[in-house]
Amino acid sequence: MYKYLFLAVFLFANEAYAMEAPRLIGEYGDWVAYTYKENGKNVCYMASTPRRDEGKYTRRGDIYAVVTHRPGENSFDVFNLVAGYTYKQGSKVTVKIGTQTFDKFFTDEDKAWTYTEKDDKALVAAMKRGQRMIVDGVSSRGTKTKDTYSLSGFTRAYKAISAKCGKK
Repeated sequence: MYKYLFLAVFLFANEAYAMEAPRLIGEYGDWVAYTYKENGKNVCYMASTPRRDEGKYTRRGDIYAVVTHRPGENSFDVFNLVAGYTYKQGSKVTVKIGTQTFDKFFTDEDKAWTYTEKDDKALVAAMKRGQRMIVDGVSSRGTKTKDTYSLSGFTRAYKAISAKCGKK
């Protein structure tokens, strides 16, 4: 539980928006759901840390995956990753869920996002059906990493943030 409280604080410690502290909606298997207000509008997100992180590195920061709803911006299912290191310029991030592979991501420092809303929705749909998610990346120093996330509780957490933020 403590790592998730840290996660909530860490995720938003550097936000430049007027916002309140995240409030826990609930814990669902390996996923935790939160809500907060940003500029007076609801935001809901869910996050998880990997069950296993692999790579030949000596130090690595916090690692997590997030799905966010911002109904005030009509933005739902936004998926992003935080790698715990700066991604290598021009490197590829790959996410595997079951037999599906997603490899259309852009990176900025230690974060990765899909390019389109369609990609986000396809990735979230796969996460609802899947049991685990494997993320491959490459650090700015050329270190290859492989992070394995459990998707246990993903659908319940997704339903919780969707209900809280009014997504049908």
